[in-house]
Amino acid sequence: MKIQDVLNKNVMLFDLQATDKEGVINEMVQSLVDNGVVTDFETFKTGIMNREAQTSTGLGDGIAMPHSKNEAVKEATVLFAKSNKGVDYASLDGQPTDLFFMIAAPEGANDTHLAALAELSKYLMKPGFADKLRQASTPEQVIAAFDAEEQVAAAEEAKKAEAVKEAATSDKPLIVAVTACTTGIAHTYMAEEALIKKGEEMGVTVRVETNGASGVGNRLTAEEIAKAEGVIIAADKAVETARFDGKKLISKPVAAGIRQTEELIQTILDGKADVFHAENAAEASASQEKLSLGGAFYKHLMSGVSQMLPFVIGGGILIALAFLIDQILGVPQDQLSQLGSYHELAAQFKTIGGAAFGFMLPVLAGYIGFSIAEKPGFVAGFVAGSIASSGSAFGNIAFGAAKGELPAAVSSGFLGALVGGFLAGGVVLFLRKALAGLPRSLEGIRSILLLPLLGVGLTGFLMFLINIPMSAINTGLNNFLSSLSGSSAVLLGLLVGGMMAVDMGGPVNKAAYVFATGTLAESVASGGSIVMAAVMAAGMVPPLAVFVATVLFKDKFTQEERDSGLTNIVMGLSFITEGAIPFGAADPARAIPSFIAGSALTGALVGLAGLKLMAPHGGIFVIALTSNPLLYILFVLIGAVVSGILFGLLRKPKN
Repeated sequence: MKIQDVLNKNVMLFDLQATDKEGVINEMVQSLVDNGVVTDFETFKTGIMNREAQTSTGLGDGIAMPHSKNEAVKEATVLFAKSNKGVDYASLDGQPTDLFFMIAAPEGANDTHLAALAELSKYLMKPGFADKLRQASTPEQVIAAFDAEEQVAAAEEAKKAEAVKEAATSDKPLIVAVTACTTGIAHTYMAEEALIKKGEEMGVTVRVETNGASGVGNRLTAEEIAKAEGVIIAADKAVETARFDGKKLISKPVAAGIRQTEELIQTILDGKADVFHAENAAEASASQEKLSLGGAFYKHLMSGVSQMLPFVIGGGILIALAFLIDQILGVPQDQLSQLGSYHELAAQFKTIGGAAFGFMLPVLAGYIGFSIAEKPGFVAGFVAGSIASSGSAFGNIAFGAAKGELPAAVSSGFLGALVGGFLAGGVVLFLRKALAGLPRSLEGIRSILLLPLLGVGLTGFLMFLINIPMSAINTGLNNFLSSLSGSSAVLLGLLVGGMMAVDMGGPVNKAAYVFATGTLAESVASGGSIVMAAVMAAGMVPPLAVFVATVLFKDKFTQEERDSGLTNIVMGLSFITEGAIPFGAADPARAIPSFIAGSALTGALVGLAGLKLMAPHGGIFVIALTSNPLLYILFVLIGAVVSGILFGLLRKPKN
């Protein structure tokens, strides 16, 4: 996109009066409202503050880019503003901020705000460009600065295109590179710029492919890769690497592509980089990251869980709605066994939700396997998850189920799928090592035929064995959870509730949530899961507690913190525990114990009352899917008030 098309002259501000972050944001949002770009001040500001609560948009070097895609925005707009005094914006470098670009995108504008961020970043990283904006005093001068830089950028792009042509015939060494940062915005293009410039200084042609927010740019060709002396990967996320098989390759974080460019290029030129082999990519990645055993387990588990959750959430809520529809429309007493599918509309909801739920365990195991061993691990893991979900007639016969020695259905559910995913990845890694001695001429057969065939076969047969003990464990766990009442339910609710507040979105929180979702599939028919109800209720407490504390103890919080407390209402009600992270990180000794106390209390109360929930996410928006909505809300509020008061009492007053 062309940034000048969304830079609105009418909303620009050249002398911001506020000296703090909150005040500056208020001034900019008010300008958007006054000029008809934004229809509702509070709605848009809430979107901006929610983004700031995740991490500051103060990028450093005096520049900030607050942004929001928001229903209150009428048309995509970028507001430019200056502060002649400098503002404490909590920037990443801790320095004052004086240049601001507030990006407002309409709700249905796809990734307009990300495109604007990426485009702005390209301009602002140019040497001296920010200083030109600091000297501008009229909207026309701002637009002129971008127009002039656009011409320079066009010339540079033409130069890049020419360099691509010359690289095919030039005698200069060629190095290819790929840059990517987590968000795909600033650092992706900063690394590109740095590598190209340093290459010119060293007499080397560097061709850079960018994996940015708007997609892959300057994609490398097969001819360029073949001719290149080596490959530099400067990325903080996964990029396509199989195409670099047999090339000398260095893989570093994107920051190294900005700060260690000469070292990276020289390492390739000196031939000191290791040769990359695509079939060993998974092992190489794990080795490079130097993960501990626990860290590797968590990484692979989260790879599976993150891909599984959309199936759990979508399918679970649709199934829950099927039960709700039948309850509303009414089901005869003698047909209660058909609850959830008695009426045609309910049956349709349940069918769709069941289809999504059916993929839950195969997807979990498949992506755990993929994280460990890439594509062959994925297919083996997917099969393992499917066997864990449904069992197998052959497996039942093979292990005596047909003789009455075992239950007819040897399926192991969530726990079996989890073990199956790791099993699949391990089997494929074992096969890679076992087949490593094959002649190079058979490498294609190994990757395309042998690994998938043997991986699926061995994993499948091993799953028949694993299904037996895992099925017993799974059945025992489900029976235990179904029988929860009294003190046992209270203790379990207390435990998982406290875990939700320990790190508010971190490994402990995720462990409790994953455990709860694992109980959901087996409990839908019985009205939902007590564990799921306790986990979601407890997870809503920390953000709501922040709001309570900022209201009851105003003198202990800054204005910015009090405003952030308001945004935590929305996050808490939406079951986004991460909203409380900034407060927990800023004052962990007081905040985290306070949050744990309230969350654990809420979880225990839910367990004591035996409340059940059929939806894995949604907070207040799926409250009707609990067994007692009013009591559920009451327990959440009790926990929030207790945590909020504790946090406020323990916190030191602001000087």
